[in-house]
Amino acid sequence: MGSTGLEAGRDPGEEQMSAAADGSPSVPQHGRRAAYVLITPAKNEERLIGETIQSVVSQTWLPAQWVIVSDGSTDRTDEIVRMAAAAHSWIKLLPLPPRAGRNFAAVVHATEAGLRALTVSDYAYVGFLDSDLRFQADYFERVIAEFERSPRLGLAGGVAIDLGLSKDRLPRNRQDVPGALQFFRRECFERLGGLLAIPEGGWDALTCARARMLGYDTRLITTLIVDHLKPRNVGEGGIFRRKWQMGVRDYALGYHPLFEFVKCLGRWHERPLFIGAACWWIGYCSAVFQRRPRLIPPDLLSFVRAEQRKRLSRFAGIKAK
Repeated sequence: MGSTGLEAGRDPGEEQMSAAADGSPSVPQHGRRAAYVLITPAKNEERLIGETIQSVVSQTWLPAQWVIVSDGSTDRTDEIVRMAAAAHSWIKLLPLPPRAGRNFAAVVHATEAGLRALTVSDYAYVGFLDSDLRFQADYFERVIAEFERSPRLGLAGGVAIDLGLSKDRLPRNRQDVPGALQFFRRECFERLGGLLAIPEGGWDALTCARARMLGYDTRLITTLIVDHLKPRNVGEGGIFRRKWQMGVRDYALGYHPLFEFVKCLGRWHERPLFIGAACWWIGYCSAVFQRRPRLIPPDLLSFVRAEQRKRLSRFAGIKAK
């Protein structure tokens, strides 16, 4: 049996940020410790969730509450979480009944259920955390320090790297934070008005874009590397199928065709060499030819493509208008 995270940690911080009267991102009150809450959606994660629990209960700065949403798990996930909750009163299990079918929107629905289950109200930050991660003991303390140094920062998080992959090759995009590690200033999250449930996935990228639309900064903290304990989207099937699905996802998110093509070219070195990038591009093109419906709002689509045009212009050395 893996670790269930029963070791004791320090009490959660109880202080929070002060909100600015004009609704802009607030500045931390000097000398006070801001509280945060965590939401974790999980489904049949008995093999790995113990490591995530151990990482959280070992934090130098503990959450005020952590709601772990078991989304119809049929293995020992619920049992492992109950054992941790018995040792730490700030951990709460929310078991959900099994749901019919499978798509990436289920993660959003489970996360929103966890938010509704929160029983604390005094917190300055809210974080989403996947159930298959392992990270250092001062991870959340260092993330919060980024917010305290940057009053306009609305969303941030570390870099999740699959086990076995190089930790020296970091993402070029330093604005988008993976949903596995998204951490929000509370007023930023509340101004978003909820998450967008996209069946093809990619809700996390859209959440970052929406935060920037509201005038907040978003930041990938490249000095904080987190171990992702299993390959992304492993439930989608083999590596070629997963790469193809990522292309379908990018179409659903409204990515510009030229941007997507350049993006795929830049991924030729990822395993499997060349073929993975080709599968990614084929997935995108197949969605184009099928004219799959998009759920992304028109104003958000325009914003996403405008950002991508600017990135392409910088790449080409052209001054964007």
